[in-house]
Amino acid sequence: MTRHRLEVADVFREHANEYLAEFGGPAAPRRVLRAVQNCRTAVLGGHVEACDRCGQQRISYNSCRNRHCPKCQGPATARWLAARAAELLATPYFHLVFTLPAALGPLALQNPRLLYGLLMHATSQTLLEIAADPQHLGAEVGFLTVLHTWGQNLLHHPHVHCVIPAGGIAPDDSRWIHCRENFFLPVRVLSRVFRGKFVAGLKRAFARGELAFHGDLAELAEPARFAELLDQAVRRDWVVFAKPPFGGPRQVLKYLARYTHRVAIANRRLVALRQGSVTFRWKDYAHGGRQRFMTLAATEFIRRFLLHVLPHGFKKIRHYGFMANRARQAKGELCRRLLNMNSMPTPAPDDVHPNQPGETPDAEPLRRCPHCREGRLRIIQWLPSQLRGSRTPSLVPAYQDSS
Repeated sequence: MTRHRLEVADVFREHANEYLAEFGGPAAPRRVLRAVQNCRTAVLGGHVEACDRCGQQRISYNSCRNRHCPKCQGPATARWLAARAAELLATPYFHLVFTLPAALGPLALQNPRLLYGLLMHATSQTLLEIAADPQHLGAEVGFLTVLHTWGQNLLHHPHVHCVIPAGGIAPDDSRWIHCRENFFLPVRVLSRVFRGKFVAGLKRAFARGELAFHGDLAELAEPARFAELLDQAVRRDWVVFAKPPFGGPRQVLKYLARYTHRVAIANRRLVALRQGSVTFRWKDYAHGGRQRFMTLAATEFIRRFLLHVLPHGFKKIRHYGFMANRARQAKGELCRRLLNMNSMPTPAPDDVHPNQPGETPDAEPLRRCPHCREGRLRIIQWLPSQLRGSRTPSLVPAYQDSS
């Protein structure tokens, strides 16, 4: 018998009521709590499959498909990668990370849509502006950005990951301009321009009255106190980190599979749930990335997890430059022509395995029975959802082919 692996959903099921009694919270985190608890359970319904040879049956329950659910990201990643595979270029790629300073973290928690959007905008405009400068690269670049809001210990740590080809299109579209080997753009320049753009945007938002200040931040509504906060934030350089370039399209796909649809913590990092406390693994990057174990009260674990629920409809993955939606096809063809890529095969997304250990894909009917390995599994019955107002298909005739 397979031993049940501890999941975030288990923590939620046992301690969600305690968390709500202690912390309460707005509607969006409550929806995430319910979705993760119900994911792949009878609550959401599902179907019964049977083998047309040996008669073996199994029940598959539906997924919640919430983007914050640790169990639902593997299929989402695979679909996204399949759409992106044809757009990758035969050139090395860089990975850059732009981080919001800790002094502005509490303000971001109270104004997530505005500040996260401003963080991604300042990041993109910094890269586009510096790359286009003839003193640096002098080219139009294209890249994607992914917002993460957590650190390994689940505390609030907003930062943007950028994956960018090592070069760009010349201003007259005549050639591909390669960056220097193992060097994309000067990190110190990126840091200062990024800081200037973000602070300028924050000042505009304050002047227009778009920022909310509640609780301990209420005094920041006064212009003098807000100015002090900005002074504190700009006294130090903002962190921009650049990793050495990694390989071509196939390596990029595997890399993106780890980053694009990641949630605050994967089930595989959970170690134990005992006596109201959760223990999980984390990497201590302040001490060389050493693996450590952290134990938190279950209610504190849930609170930290829910810090990272994004505003409804907020796009955490965005494309810019020649990868932007409006120009992606035409600019992509130009890039491939300039890079002599017309005859280069596209990497197959099937070669990428986005699921981490313990992260399983959506339950879908298999062509072969895992019991006898000869018959075919067919859906014989739909199981209704227990949620109010949901619709579920009625009984399906036995052995109807679901493919």
